[in-house]
Amino acid sequence: MATAIKINDPETDMLKLLARQRAAFEAERPVSADARLNRLSRALDLLLTHSQPLVDAMSEDFGHRSPEMSLMTDLMASVKPIKHAMRNLERWMKPEKRPLDFPLWLLGARARIDYVPKGVVGIISPWNFPVNLTFAPLAGVLAAGNRALIKPSEFTPVTSDLMARLIAQYFDETEVAVVTGDASVGRAFSGLPFDHLIFTGSTPVGRHVMAAAAKNLVPVTLELGGKSPTIISRTADVPAAAERITMGKLMNAGQICLAPDYLLVPQEQQAFIINAFKAATAKLYPTMVANPDYTSVLGDRHRARLEAHIEDARAKGATIHTVNPANEDFSTQNTNKMPLHIIENATDEMTVMQEEIFGPLLPVQTYDKITDAVATINRRDRPLGLYWFGTNMDEADFVLERTISGGVTLNDVIFHISAEELPFGGVGPSGIGRYHGHDGFKEFSHARAVYTQPKLDIAGLAGFKPPYGEKTRKALAREMKK
Repeated sequence: MATAIKINDPETDMLKLLARQRAAFEAERPVSADARLNRLSRALDLLLTHSQPLVDAMSEDFGHRSPEMSLMTDLMASVKPIKHAMRNLERWMKPEKRPLDFPLWLLGARARIDYVPKGVVGIISPWNFPVNLTFAPLAGVLAAGNRALIKPSEFTPVTSDLMARLIAQYFDETEVAVVTGDASVGRAFSGLPFDHLIFTGSTPVGRHVMAAAAKNLVPVTLELGGKSPTIISRTADVPAAAERITMGKLMNAGQICLAPDYLLVPQEQQAFIINAFKAATAKLYPTMVANPDYTSVLGDRHRARLEAHIEDARAKGATIHTVNPANEDFSTQNTNKMPLHIIENATDEMTVMQEEIFGPLLPVQTYDKITDAVATINRRDRPLGLYWFGTNMDEADFVLERTISGGVTLNDVIFHISAEELPFGGVGPSGIGRYHGHDGFKEFSHARAVYTQPKLDIAGLAGFKPPYGEKTRKALAREMKK
């Protein structure tokens, strides 16, 4: 197997690699559909051929992660966007005709948009879905005709090293390359003069990435996170809602940027809803410690952070429901698995309501009227996702019309990310920019306006060529009317 690229002097070595990629890009232009399809095909072959080693690497990094979970959320979720791009690439690459004002089009003028490659795109991928959040954006980057330089997370070193070696085996370093290293390498990477940079991670780190990119005026796509709210309406089927929310909350042990972060429930139904979540957890995960379906929290540091949230909430008056269906002893495990903790009567003063949780903790707040739930959401930063459960679609419309979020799933959680033709992204502190499907192709392309003038002297015919006179004044008067 090819070896990963060694970085000794991060800034100098990566600048040289970036320069080689840009030179190769310039030499290849225009980037044909066949070249793009060939690169996408190699990425697909890499994933399909080496899916098991990638699954094993992720489980080693996490301490334990279900093979089925990794196949669904990382491998299948990477294969799908690559196949989608391959099926649609030629249609996406076609110039987009645009209309012109009368009488320009009548006189033979034409307007179009050409979606042209930007050049070299940097990809900074996180640890929670290390394969998917590398290869899903890579699908759009390659479809758009770009080269890619990738910095995966140092918190999943086994997976990152394997991806680096596999990509070196399937791609020349001037096409796609991976650099690995700690936070110092990441800082240097985010300051490189890319033609575009996509970062997936936390909002605080996203601020630093954007500031570093701004020094070179590099356009950015930031896929961040935040506290995605879930409203359970009085019209909801509570047991069904609880099961769907629990599935989303405990997938990857809650280590998902789109995980339902907190619940907003009718005041009088709080106890009933909490019991429904206990029943749903027992149904999905009757055991947890030795259950191969249940994922571990990534490392002692994250587990300690989550436990600190629990103790802070307890000290500030919350009731903590530890949902441990088999009454297992989690202290004897060799991993960092944690049971679901439902935090009843969570308040904004608690740290669990001030930070993105990224783990199996579920705070519950109550509301009296739906306007109160909307007000609770709107006093926070714009979330990446928003979820509503119920049958009263007038209420659903009320929530959608009065809130702003990156995306929405109604009567389930997270699922909007799975639709390739829906743009995925946040708003404000939860992210900037959109990708997936056609939107990803456009995100990583430059939309270049092309206007073709006919042989006719348009400026003269319109009266806009000097010397100005009565014809000019009539043309201006005509255009300046209401």
